[in-house]
Amino acid sequence: MIQSLRKLFTFDEFIAKYPDNTGKHYELHDGVIVEMPQPTGDHEQIIVFLVQKFILEYNRISLPYGIPKTVLVKPLESESAYSPDVLILNLPNLVNEPLWKKESTVSQAESIPLVIEVVSSNWRDDYLKKAADYEAVGIPEYWIVDYAALGGRRFIGNPKQPTISIYTLIDGEYQVSQFRGSTHIVSSTFPELNLTAEQIFQAGGYPA
Repeated sequence: MIQSLRKLFTFDEFIAKYPDNTGKHYELHDGVIVEMPQPTGDHEQIIVFLVQKFILEYNRISLPYGIPKTVLVKPLESESAYSPDVLILNLPNLVNEPLWKKESTVSQAESIPLVIEVVSSNWRDDYLKKAADYEAVGIPEYWIVDYAALGGRRFIGNPKQPTISIYTLIDGEYQVSQFRGSTHIVSSTFPELNLTAEQIFQAGGYPA
């Protein structure tokens, strides 16, 4: 049986091809263009809630951060480009990003204090591929917000339950802490953040 080969794209080819006029959303995974699923309303409500909380917090403590609408994260050693659900930028470092001006793309850990993926049907990408690539970039903190308990049992336990997994970079490797229910979130980026897992889940209409 002859197996057809999937065409692989470079990052430059991906940027030239997308976005298109279809309104669809794409990422590049090791040269493969992946159409991202249309998010649910619950998914978007959680993003809005988190963005509001983070903006209040970094303004309160006068950090030079910002949350863009659409920015790509490109691991330097691969033909991949991700568009996180929430990306906090360290604005002063953008002058050092070679792809920023023309392609709204960042690759340096110094530009990305924290990144968040809110889990949908493609949960394996969040827990496996993106975790590995964000670690390789050196992003200090990575949240996986699994409000509907979609992830595999090896990630969120058995029985599965809504879980926030926070990966913190320590000596070049991620170490994960998990938060559920009324447990207060512990963030190395925002150590004074007053937020519980329950509050985040309820923002999307889900019980903790």
